[in-house]
Amino acid sequence: MANNKSGNHPKRQRETTSQGEAGHHHHKGHHRSPRLPPIFSRTFSASRRRAQPFPPRAAHRRPARRSGGVRRAMAFLFGAALGLVLGVGVVMLFARLENARAEQRRELLKWLNHELVKIWPFVNEAASELIKTSVEPIFEQYKSFILASLHFSKLTLGTVAPQFTGVEILESDNSSVTMELEMQWDGNPNIVLDIQTTLGISLPVQVKNISFTGVFRLVFKPLVAELPCFGAVCCSLREKSKVDFTLKVIGGEMTAIPGISDAIEGTIRDTIEDTLTWPNRIIVPIVPGDYSDLELKPVGVLEVKLVEARDLKNKDLVGKSDPFAVLYIRPLREKTKKSKTINNDLNPIWNEHYEFEVEDISTQHLTVKVYDDEGLQASEIIGCARVSLTDLQPGKVKDLWLDLVKDLEVQRDKKPRGQVHVELLYYPYAKHEGVSNPFANQVQLTSLEKVLKTESNGYDVKQRKNVIMRGVLSVTVISAEDLPPMDIGGKADPFVVLYLKKGETKKKTRVVTDTLNPIWNQTFDFVVEDALHDLLMVEVWDHDTFGKDYVGRCILTLTRVLLEGEFQDTFTLQGAKSGKLNVHFKWTPQPIYRDRDRE
Repeated sequence: MANNKSGNHPKRQRETTSQGEAGHHHHKGHHRSPRLPPIFSRTFSASRRRAQPFPPRAAHRRPARRSGGVRRAMAFLFGAALGLVLGVGVVMLFARLENARAEQRRELLKWLNHELVKIWPFVNEAASELIKTSVEPIFEQYKSFILASLHFSKLTLGTVAPQFTGVEILESDNSSVTMELEMQWDGNPNIVLDIQTTLGISLPVQVKNISFTGVFRLVFKPLVAELPCFGAVCCSLREKSKVDFTLKVIGGEMTAIPGISDAIEGTIRDTIEDTLTWPNRIIVPIVPGDYSDLELKPVGVLEVKLVEARDLKNKDLVGKSDPFAVLYIRPLREKTKKSKTINNDLNPIWNEHYEFEVEDISTQHLTVKVYDDEGLQASEIIGCARVSLTDLQPGKVKDLWLDLVKDLEVQRDKKPRGQVHVELLYYPYAKHEGVSNPFANQVQLTSLEKVLKTESNGYDVKQRKNVIMRGVLSVTVISAEDLPPMDIGGKADPFVVLYLKKGETKKKTRVVTDTLNPIWNQTFDFVVEDALHDLLMVEVWDHDTFGKDYVGRCILTLTRVLLEGEFQDTFTLQGAKSGKLNVHFKWTPQPIYRDRDRE
């Protein structure tokens, strides 16, 4: 029985031996080591039999290092697993909270839509009369030139109530609460407009198939300590909304009068966009008080010089178009500027100056529309363009060539319609929303700014209208580059002619023969009587034995040299296949005032 036990447990004998040896060495070295697990004991015994020179203490340390590494790996895995579980838990909690909020919003929208359906007949009756009395005067401000008057003869909103499709409360300061409501309306209103045209024709026009999608922004401000806890509501559309409708003349055809459909549609869309789209807003007082601080106020002035247009699309079958331009920031009749008409010219030069009040430079833009004057008939649009005011740097002149398109919203027609040349200068009234006045004391003033500077560190617009910038303009024609070949040999004999638009004196450079890259370095002086409203015409010609051939031209305003005093730049030749001019300008001022009594 003992033999069987001994034979059946050889591993146990080896383990006992190994433990005894370890105890023997421990006794001899007076060092107490921790008891090793069996697997490490077997490894240690095997290593002693293979390599006796290794000391026992070294053999004891190796398994200790392995055990520490295992514990660190286990701790890392445990921490990673715990972090993963916690992260999943946080995400699930956030998702549940968002689902709860979404459910609350859905319930709120469901309640709003349910209540709106119930009260819609009463809203229809009250709103119809309110819209008549409030919108008709607004139509008068936005109506097109072809419309003499526009009134409602019938107006009901129909039986279909709008549907709220989204609601959100935005973060705001302690003085206001902002709510945004997304609304969709495919209504069945009965709207008939009584239209009187400038031609003396009366038309009853029905507005049908109205579809509206937009986001209303409601700002409850200021917050007060009495019910309903806010003093007024600012109502606006967050952005330009989608409004679709069709127009039908009752008992007639809309095409009977050319341009009438576009005029009516433009009036309706301009009214909606300009009166309701942010930053424009309607202020509804709830608690009696002064809420003038909530109104949109001017923050600066945009100076616009309409210089010229080129390569306009011809709209006439016989002859050429008679173009004029309409410019505005807000399409109000009293704030819209119209240029003179240039007859029978696809490259008109207007050289007209306008001023526009800016109320929000971050969202507003300048719109330019070029029309063909048709006399007694409605003018036909040639093309339009738009410039965002955010692209302008206060106090710096921006010279732009704008490509004309058929429609600013839907740009499907890619055919060229020409370009319009404008020069823009924006300046704020004072320091406003972090934008420093460019004419402040720390900025070195030019001659123009010194004249217009006031003691209150502002820019006097009235003074700007009274001043006449008289002085001497020195123009150095330096060189030209890459002129188009004009002779049989592929060269040209170019010279330059310079003159002021309002002047009669012309200056001419010498002829440089047989070159496409001439160098002149010639300076000419012009006495300018009204530099703010004049243009410098620079024309390049090719000299021939029996005459001269036109190459191209540059039409330059003087605003930049008035502001900077002196500069040099390169200008592309208009009307030429290629070519550039290098010109240097210097201004010596002698400003005078229209009112001689002014000190």
